[in-house]
Amino acid sequence: MTPLLSLPAGAAVLFDLDGTLVDSLPDLGWAMNEVLSELGRPPASAEDVRSWVGDGVSVLVERGLTATGGVPAKGAGTTLPTLVARFLELYGGHAAVDSRVYPDVLPTLTTLKAAGLRLGVCTNKPTSLSLLILRELGFGDLFSAVVGGDAIPNRKPHPDHLRATLTAMGGSGAEAVTGRPGAVMVGDSRNDVASARAAGLPVILVGFGYCQAPPATMGADAVIDRYTDLPESLSRLL
Repeated sequence: MTPLLSLPAGAAVLFDLDGTLVDSLPDLGWAMNEVLSELGRPPASAEDVRSWVGDGVSVLVERGLTATGGVPAKGAGTTLPTLVARFLELYGGHAAVDSRVYPDVLPTLTTLKAAGLRLGVCTNKPTSLSLLILRELGFGDLFSAVVGGDAIPNRKPHPDHLRATLTAMGGSGAEAVTGRPGAVMVGDSRNDVASARAAGLPVILVGFGYCQAPPATMGADAVIDRYTDLPESLSRLL
């Protein structure tokens, strides 16, 4: 792992959750398939579910329904909000059963925090579920703030989501405009790149997440294939 002497204490690193810190696909897929089963529909594959994640729970459920027979029409007795609520009910009891932290995340983040960096999570997943997953997987105490998509009026790719997370981390909204004293977004999707660019922040993508295109083509400042490479990229960007 690259020495951390060049990393400025007090700098902020914002992380996406699903596909960036945690492989949550198994539990998301389980809940989605339970909803589909209750509707009498066949299960979706892991690759199908992978293609539906990234824009929040409501969009995930809507995409799953659309791909397997359509969203129930009005008057069908089952509405999209009802099915989203059912998904959340199921997922809430199964969100950290088969999900796993990606390799080297815990030691890398522990080292960054010990070096004086502030760490936060900026995710379109609901805040309560994000906190549950981080707690159950054993690294929730590393983060100064966790801001889910339900906690702000405009979620990613809107830059206000990043600004709100920085503020919750004890920083200033100005960090998301000037990049000082230093802030970087780490994610796995176009939403993460778009929100960082709109906020004036550099962005790092992981190469193993839920990207729908090759990460190298998505306009990030750096792409890492393992977390042990994160300090080097942060040193260069900060």
